[in-house]
Amino acid sequence: MSLHNDNALVVALDTSTDMLACVASWIDGQTGETKLVSGDHMCRRHANVELVNTVDGLLAQAGLDRSDVGCYVVGRGPGSFTGVRIGISTAKGLARGANVPLLGVSTLDACAWTAWKAGVRGKLGILADAMRGEVYPALYMLVDEGPERQFEREHVVKAAVALDEWRQAADWDQVQLTGDGLVRYGKLLGEDEIARCVERDLWWPSGEGLLLAHAAGDGDPARVLPIYTRLSDAEENERKRLGLTESAQSEITGVADELAGRHLQFRPMGAADAEGASALEAACFEGAGHKAWTPGMFLSELGEDVAAPRSWWVAHDDGKLLGLAGGMVVDGDVQILDVAVDSAHRREGIARKLLSHVSYDAQMLSCTTASLEVEDGNEGAIALYNALGFTEAGRRRGYYGAGKDAIVMTAPLPLVLPVDNASPEPTAAEQRVWPLPAPGRSEGERAEIERRRLVLAIESSCDETAVAIIDADGNMLANQVSTQIDFHARFGGVVPEIASRKHVEVIVSVVDAALEDAAASLGLTGGAIAPSELAAVGVTQGPGLVGALVVGVAFAKGFAYAAGKPLVCVNHLEGHLFANLLAQPDLKPPFIFTLVSGGHTMLVHVKAWGDYEVLGETLDDAVGEAFDKVAKALGLGYPGGPIISKLAETGNPKAIDFPRALNSRGDYRFSLSGLKTAVTLYIEQETKAGRTIHLPDLAASFEAAVFDVQYKKAKNALHATGCKEYCIGGGVSANPHLREMMIKKLGRQGIRVTVPPLSACTDNAAMIAEVARRKFDRGEISPFDVDADPNMTL
Repeated sequence: MSLHNDNALVVALDTSTDMLACVASWIDGQTGETKLVSGDHMCRRHANVELVNTVDGLLAQAGLDRSDVGCYVVGRGPGSFTGVRIGISTAKGLARGANVPLLGVSTLDACAWTAWKAGVRGKLGILADAMRGEVYPALYMLVDEGPERQFEREHVVKAAVALDEWRQAADWDQVQLTGDGLVRYGKLLGEDEIARCVERDLWWPSGEGLLLAHAAGDGDPARVLPIYTRLSDAEENERKRLGLTESAQSEITGVADELAGRHLQFRPMGAADAEGASALEAACFEGAGHKAWTPGMFLSELGEDVAAPRSWWVAHDDGKLLGLAGGMVVDGDVQILDVAVDSAHRREGIARKLLSHVSYDAQMLSCTTASLEVEDGNEGAIALYNALGFTEAGRRRGYYGAGKDAIVMTAPLPLVLPVDNASPEPTAAEQRVWPLPAPGRSEGERAEIERRRLVLAIESSCDETAVAIIDADGNMLANQVSTQIDFHARFGGVVPEIASRKHVEVIVSVVDAALEDAAASLGLTGGAIAPSELAAVGVTQGPGLVGALVVGVAFAKGFAYAAGKPLVCVNHLEGHLFANLLAQPDLKPPFIFTLVSGGHTMLVHVKAWGDYEVLGETLDDAVGEAFDKVAKALGLGYPGGPIISKLAETGNPKAIDFPRALNSRGDYRFSLSGLKTAVTLYIEQETKAGRTIHLPDLAASFEAAVFDVQYKKAKNALHATGCKEYCIGGGVSANPHLREMMIKKLGRQGIRVTVPPLSACTDNAAMIAEVARRKFDRGEISPFDVDADPNMTL
């Protein structure tokens, strides 16, 4: 794709280093001369504040307008994780808001071209700072035609290791050095090497270098992603533990897709699994010669006094056991004791993955072989074991009863595991011609859209990428959510780096889906709502995970600026409060509001819209966080709230007397760490005593301890303030037992209780859209130098 197609104005930007590189370039229509205005400047940790205004300043300096931009170019890194996602998210917003192409460039290539433009020729080594004692090393040959890569793809390595490798080359004394890594690691250079460093001003990529580098892509902003050199630490450690190779897809998305999948959550077996494991085993081997294990037998396998090391793993979905496998280590061999998979979930690779966990543990215990017995005639199991590398080593006649032989099979470790066949191509659905065609509208349709005053809102504070569109009357025309639960479930909670990467990957697609839904809701047939047809753009500014918030805020700023629309920043906590209006439009202050989510627990006196008194907050864990931690301690999976709620339905809430902290009158603070500790101690004591834990009773008793305190504090606050209205919000407000308790108990006291729709309890953009709509009507517009605020308060 030609950058200067039809003499279009091109804007290039990069924020992957401390240099905010930004340039505008165009071809003079009269002289044919290429003109360029640069706004490059050092900008440490303020890129999200300065980037959009830098672009605007460049255009003003050139005497041009944002509508003149025909293409954007962005540096894809590698570099600072936060810096790269700020640049790419902003550029995606700019390109999507203006409906123009976006092309990606390697920041290392841009750095090489920066040196080339300054007259540097010959071998050039770039050491780009990767923090943590590491660099992104790159070697180029700079010839008169431009830089030529001497490496296949970007990678990361310790700075000292990179230099030691380069020093082995025969022409090392001819290599010139550049890159911002020299600032931090220049001390590793000898005097002769320091003398070969290019001048310091060239150590960072320039806007002109971005333009000169070979831009890649089809122009669709949805398909531009950072250049990743490694997975998040959590995924990397898990991948290594499982003995998996890195997939080609992870090089593009930066996320280990092979670790995701709610039906493929694997964890070590715990004492709480004993009854479920026994039931699964009995169902799987019904009618076979194999005698099912009892709960006590599984418990004995998990005890501390077993004679030989054991490895037991289970697969589950929302707390339901789908499969199990276990082995015992004896003299360098892991003897597979049991493998069982729910009949409804066979041929999904579950048994294969369970055995990969067990065999990997065995390898860590110095095993070199694996062995097992399988009933003759169990063709499915035999085929699986053959595929894993097992071969028949003998038979045990009548092992499973008269006429039921056991085939003894052995295999060397590691087992023959499936090859990851992930496609190296992006899997996003945006395989389309870009730019999009302009929507066809009649005069009446254009007038109707203008009358509706559509506000698009973006929510990205945690692990949900959400976009909603609301009209001036409060009608929700679109409400799209892209969840990441599959990617975080394995780790028992949200991994911030994974969340940020997934936001960058999907945000354009979610916006596109919302724009299409809004058009359908309005009965428009001429195409999706165009950014220019919106009245304003809202976005969650905070609180939340900083890396996740940055993506939403950066994209929204670029999107709003390019579309020429005002920006409205919203407090995520206020969004949860306003979610109640979706269920009760006539809700009016004053009232008491309880926020119970994964990151927040607070009691608020809403005196008027925008006038809030926080009566009390949690001193430690939030309610949702406590649910997740208890579920993790029980090995029940993530997210913990829905799992515990489901178990509690058949449990006795009075079975276990868990503590209620800070439950005195007038104290509106919350503390859940003591309760969490009490649950953990109970699990440990029961396990040590060899007793199976009745999960429904434990879940119901834990819920009761949490919700009793929520009810009592809400009741006391209502009485103290004289309020007759109460509402609740946050992910935990979806819990049916909490909702029912508050409605019944407070209702008997003459309090009207409002609960948000279930779809508006967890993080969503509908609630953000409602707040943004009201703020827009009041003229509360945010400047384009606003930044994400992870610690924002209500």
